[in-house]
Amino acid sequence: MLLTGNRFPDDNRTSAACLYSVWKRVRMIDKLVVKSFKSLESVTVELGHVNVFIGANGSGKSNLLEALGVLSAAADGKVNDLTLLNRGVRPGVPALYKTSFPSKKRRPAHISFAASNSQAQYRVSLHNPLKDPKPAWRFKTELWQQGDEKLVGSSPARPKKANPEQGLAALEAIWCAEDDPALRLLRELQGYVVFAPTTPVLRGIAPETQPREPVGLSGGQLPKAILELLLSRDKNAHAKRVCDDALGLIDWAKSYGSTLATTIALSPAAAASQQVVRFTDRYMQKRRNVLSGYDASEGALIVLFLAVLAGHDFSPSLCAVDNADHGLNPRLARALMGKLCDWYLNAPQQHQILLTTHNPLVLDGLPLQDERVRLFTVSRTNSGRTAVRRVEVDESLLAKAEEGWTLSRLWVMGHLGGVPNV
Repeated sequence: MLLTGNRFPDDNRTSAACLYSVWKRVRMIDKLVVKSFKSLESVTVELGHVNVFIGANGSGKSNLLEALGVLSAAADGKVNDLTLLNRGVRPGVPALYKTSFPSKKRRPAHISFAASNSQAQYRVSLHNPLKDPKPAWRFKTELWQQGDEKLVGSSPARPKKANPEQGLAALEAIWCAEDDPALRLLRELQGYVVFAPTTPVLRGIAPETQPREPVGLSGGQLPKAILELLLSRDKNAHAKRVCDDALGLIDWAKSYGSTLATTIALSPAAAASQQVVRFTDRYMQKRRNVLSGYDASEGALIVLFLAVLAGHDFSPSLCAVDNADHGLNPRLARALMGKLCDWYLNAPQQHQILLTTHNPLVLDGLPLQDERVRLFTVSRTNSGRTAVRRVEVDESLLAKAEEGWTLSRLWVMGHLGGVPNV
């Protein structure tokens, strides 16, 4: 049940609470802490399974996704332009990465990040001089802990011969058993990426500059990933549900898949790859009803892109999508977000996703009564610092729902925060 004019039945709340208690025992990240990074002077976010961040342009939403990307690179042992780019993070010089708000206090020398769950945590602070920046950031402090056991704990007092640009946790990980909670947390972080799909790459008319499996960070390799997802339906009930739901969201399509560019009506100038996305239009006459991704709507391509992230065997277990509402009309945005939550919450393997959006109707697709789904508003304070606040289902929100208010209307009217002051 979504947030509507009706109260949540007690049994639904109990069910959601039980699901959340189970989720708390798995490897997902419960908490992210960022300090002195860009506009995030001091931000703590308690994450769920599906996390949606709304706010004005320039409020700091992308900074938050990229902060987790910097932590990911640190967990993998190296923080430089290459390791950041591979995660979809915009590289930046120390003068732009380090918080620089006017303050009586001394400007922070380090940027700091931490991620944790009930079983383990990883924390790091990084340094790079402003006047003479180095290609790689130096590890100033690093803590990797499982329960009360400290697996890695380094400080400025680490041996002088140790390479300051190399993280210790990534090296010590070889000694951990595969089922260690601390190792699972570290690997979750290491695999994190920020996707930012673009229409030319999704259509196949522009090359992917950041390829990876199953899709590139800009949406490249989508035809191949779709084919793999479709082929897995017979053995994977979750993949079949995702594929069927995706087709239902594209109301004009009878089917979808991928094919060779030479077998479909397509201008030679419009194909940048041998394989392209294929759609069959349910309304056009046969033999003239097959379209490529180049001719289809960009909204349909975004549906398939998110379906791949939710259903493909090789999708990262922790990822983010910046501007997830790209190319979606409001009603499709609402329906797709509802399906995406269902895909992630009911997947056989635990996955976690962070999304940013500017489309109000996305909010109406969120089942916020489930603790695993979380909505956050992101805004700038009077001093320009980014503030992140979770929107929780409380009595005041339920009262508004009973009066007929939707989440989208509450946001647009300024009752949730995270709107531009214009």
